[in-house]
Amino acid sequence: MTKDLVLSAFLMIFCVSSLPAQKNNTLTAKEKSEGWQLLFDGKNMDGWRKCNATEMAANWSVDDEAMKVSRGERAGRGQGGDILYAAEKYSNFELSIDWKIEKAGNSGIFYYVVEYPEKPIYYAAPEVQVLDNWNASDNKLTNHLAGSLYDILPALPQNAKPAGEWNTIVIRVKDGKATHVQNGVKVVDYEIGSPAWNELIAKSKFKDWEGFKTGPAKEGYIGLQDHGYNCWFRNIKIRKL
Repeated sequence: MTKDLVLSAFLMIFCVSSLPAQKNNTLTAKEKSEGWQLLFDGKNMDGWRKCNATEMAANWSVDDEAMKVSRGERAGRGQGGDILYAAEKYSNFELSIDWKIEKAGNSGIFYYVVEYPEKPIYYAAPEVQVLDNWNASDNKLTNHLAGSLYDILPALPQNAKPAGEWNTIVIRVKDGKATHVQNGVKVVDYEIGSPAWNELIAKSKFKDWEGFKTGPAKEGYIGLQDHGYNCWFRNIKIRKL
């Protein structure tokens, strides 16, 4: 390689590495043109509220440009603070979320949330698991690990980062066909309502749950879980497909 080529390569690398990083909770011009919308601006939680309520859950706050759910006195015991983005329901969509969790922590991301009076957020909605795979007590089954379709399909390969580090999950659903991409790698692939789906539900903890017998719905809210651990979410963005 000539000196000129070496210099050109160095300058190219230098220029790319010198580009300013995208700020959290913002959209690029390209993302805007592709139809992405932010569900959290890093400053307030407008549009969000507690599931089966009109107000926002008290144990959520904005912390370091992220939405944080705080645990109570007892780890693992939620304070009834499951929340949803109530400004709009989604059917075909692509959702991207960054998350991190405390040591031994457990939480979840939901879509197609339908509110059933006095029922938890997970009663009828598919859950994408958020977990400290190394230290959480619920780490014994592969379909309970981070990025999995909880208790239904495991995230494979398992590539979640440890507690305290940021992960990115992208959930895409189009005409019932769904994928989970965790930290840039597709880890789950399924089709809601297919014969294979029905077989999986029959083998899961949800087999006798009325919300899964009749569904899940074909549209609903995006939701986040209060499982009794400190957990942070940022760069929450979605686009309709």
